[in-house]
Amino acid sequence: MIICIETATSLCSVALCDSKGVIALKENNEGRSHAALLTIFVQDLIQEANLRVTDLEAVAVSKGPGSYTGLRIGVSTAKGMAYAASIPLIGIGTTLSMFHGFISSEKELHDTDLFCPVIDARRMEVYYSVYDINGGIIKNTRAEIISEDSFSDLPAASRIYFFGDGSSKCRDIIKRNNIVFDDEFSISAAYMQKPVYDSFRGLRFENTAYFEPFYLKDFLTTRPVKNIL
Repeated sequence: MIICIETATSLCSVALCDSKGVIALKENNEGRSHAALLTIFVQDLIQEANLRVTDLEAVAVSKGPGSYTGLRIGVSTAKGMAYAASIPLIGIGTTLSMFHGFISSEKELHDTDLFCPVIDARRMEVYYSVYDINGGIIKNTRAEIISEDSFSDLPAASRIYFFGDGSSKCRDIIKRNNIVFDDEFSISAAYMQKPVYDSFRGLRFENTAYFEPFYLKDFLTTRPVKNIL
């Protein structure tokens, strides 16, 4: 079994998975709860399954892009578990797990459909990737301010699905036919199960000592509005 950690957005999500599917899931979407809840969720899932961390096959973490603080907390926790238990560490691109979660819930898809998981990157930017129906990469993960021409290079005949907490930024800007926006989609550690076990079988592990989140953008700080001194 593998523990999967998803903290790339406001959702704090942990799933216990095996090669057949998701065994148990704990989530909280109240925002900024990662530091307080993540290790509790991990401990609860392991204890409820009568396991020890050393019994796990690996620990997996959503590596980004996404929230700088959320990713840092998730990756730090996963690295600590992997190091302490001497088990492999697996990093999964956040948009890739979103893609797998989305297509698993859709029933009427076509071979020509394209899929665009979108994460809010604050201000006017989003993080996104574009995949084909088999998970092949059409556009690599990037940070971009969406314009009318952002997806003009994609086939006009292809239907494009937009989903994730940044998709609403695209709704009123992109002008093309064959677009479907899914406002109900929510990211989850449960969606990591398939790509995690694909990586596990392929022995695609991270270097526990040197692995860092895929931030994609530099962390920016802002000057306080009020001078409290």
